[in-house]
Amino acid sequence: MLLAVLILAVMMGGATLIGWLLSGLTARFYPEAPPYMILIYVVGVLLVMLPIVQRVFPWMINWYYLFPALVFLAAFTILPIVLTVNYAFTNYNAVNSGNPDSALRTTASISPDGRVVTLAETPQSESVQQYLRCETPDCAGATLVLFDDQASVPYKTRVAGVDGLQVTLAAPFTGPIDVERATRLNSYTYVGLENFREIFSKASRALIPVFIWTVVFAFSTVIINALAGLILGILLYNKNLKGRNIYRTLLFLPWAIPAVISVQMWVALFNQQFGIVNKGLGLLGLAAVPWLGDPLWAKVSVLVVNLWLGFPYMMTATISALSTINEDLYEAASIDGASRWQQITNITLPLLRTSFTPILLSGFAFNFNNFGIIYLLTQGGPDQVGREATARSTDILLSWGYNTAFASSGGQNFALASAIALIIFFLTLAISLVNFKAAGVFEEARK
Repeated sequence: MLLAVLILAVMMGGATLIGWLLSGLTARFYPEAPPYMILIYVVGVLLVMLPIVQRVFPWMINWYYLFPALVFLAAFTILPIVLTVNYAFTNYNAVNSGNPDSALRTTASISPDGRVVTLAETPQSESVQQYLRCETPDCAGATLVLFDDQASVPYKTRVAGVDGLQVTLAAPFTGPIDVERATRLNSYTYVGLENFREIFSKASRALIPVFIWTVVFAFSTVIINALAGLILGILLYNKNLKGRNIYRTLLFLPWAIPAVISVQMWVALFNQQFGIVNKGLGLLGLAAVPWLGDPLWAKVSVLVVNLWLGFPYMMTATISALSTINEDLYEAASIDGASRWQQITNITLPLLRTSFTPILLSGFAFNFNNFGIIYLLTQGGPDQVGREATARSTDILLSWGYNTAFASSGGQNFALASAIALIIFFLTLAISLVNFKAAGVFEEARK
């Protein structure tokens, strides 16, 4: 099987490489070609390769069923990981996006031989070298993007040299347009560990407080939800309780209702001026609580809402686990004179440990990256003195990375967010290994 997977992976990699080269060649001679041409080329190459591989390795036809799974694995798991790791070492952001700068287009004309482009002016009175962000004084190797009057299709050209406002191209421009405008290419470059240095240089204002709150949030959520679910599960499993199915149904509703609706309901309930919670406190003579406006109370609000969303799952898991315990154990304990509390502490809880360990570990891992509750309830806020604008009081690591990628001050910063994602990965991996070790998962697997 390993050899079959390896051959299929080589086929996919080879087809992707060939498709990328062919799409690049097509874009060079036909710039209007759509970006999805690379997919057409890859599929075409694979259709050619499949019968060839089958002829060389006849037994491979029995393993072709793995191909769709490998394609989806590569497209939705491996490729995003590779891109994330790659971007973490670049300056890729909203400005350095690898696209032509549409905001700084300037009027231009080209010589009859297609070798010299003359710019009418450069924005912000920059020199051509500054405008093109040249790495060398003569701008050799820089990229100039040319448009027609409609600025519809960009044509990328290489620069050989610069003299004043005249740009000499490395090769004559042969595009099928009348050049009317030009702009620079906002390309991104590799910056090594610069993103990681920036993150750790501001660790006290972002990384450390966000990481501490993420761990506290995940750990507290798991403990509180587990206790609530355990207590309710044990109470509702009592066969002598009348109407227990009605109670189960009612308590199951918070889990059945979509979280988007539930969280928005809690946002309204926690409104400081008009929310029902503060209205009720006012009737009792108590002061209104800034549930979502104060850093500490906002954290409390997040835990309360996450309890509302999470306890039904723990309750259902408890009821399911209790159904696997032999009733003869409780009957024997009753005969021996054990009280109900003694039965719970000596029979129920020890036997639930095996069932609850993986549930608690998975719950911790889920809440460690529980972006939805933070984004919907507080959007990471409120602001806190001494913290970065992208790492506010209730932001967890994942929401911090999201804010950095899509809401950074001065523009989006995908490279820095990718570096944050790598840090999150290693932190999550380390915490998961510690949890597994503490729970004895690896020892049980070896047995």
